[in-house]
Amino acid sequence: MTPEPLHCWLCDRPLGRRVEWHHPVPKSRGGRETVPVHPICHRTIHATFSNAELARLGEEGEVLRTAPAIARFVSWVSRKPPDFHAPTARKR
Repeated sequence: MTPEPLHCWLCDRPLGRRVEWHHPVPKSRGGRETVPVHPICHRTIHATFSNAELARLGEEGEVLRTAPAIARFVSWVSRKPPDFHAPTARKR
C-alpha cells in the first residue's frame, strides 16, 4: 500500500520535494505546534499577517483562508504543481 501524500496546511495541495514547517501560533507567542506547508504558502502567510495577527487567528487554517488576500492566493496556487515557486509580494 502506498502512503498517502502529505497535504499543505494552507492550500491543501499535495506537498512536493521541499516542505517547510509553519507555527500557526508563532513561537514568539507561545506556539508549539507545526504544520507542513509549501515554501510559497509559508512566505505568503508571513507576507500577509504579522505574528500578532497570526496569534489572534489561532491554529485553524480555515480562518486564514477566509482572509481575502489568502483566499485569492489559494485560488490562484491551487492550479499550480506542488513544487511551484514564484516571488512573494511583501505586505504593503
